[in-house]
Amino acid sequence: MNDTTTHIATFLKEKRRQLGMTQPELAEKAGVGLRFIREAEQGKATLRLDKVNQVLRLFGCEVGVVASKREI
Repeated sequence: MNDTTTHIATFLKEKRRQLGMTQPELAEKAGVGLRFIREAEQGKATLRLDKVNQVLRLFGCEVGVVASKREI
C-alpha cells in the first residue's frame, strides 16, 4: 500500500462511517460493486481511477493527475 492508496482508503472509510452507511449501501449509491468498495477501503493499489472517482464524487471529491516540476 502506498501513501495515495492509504489516503483514499482512510478517506472513504471515514466519510462512509460519518454518513452512517454500510459498504453495500455505499456501493449501491455510487453504482459500483461491493467488492470494489471493500478493495478500495483496504487500500488495494490497482483500482480503476474512473471507479475511484465515481465513489469520491458522492463526497464532492475526485483524484487526477497532478503535474510535477520534474523534467523528463
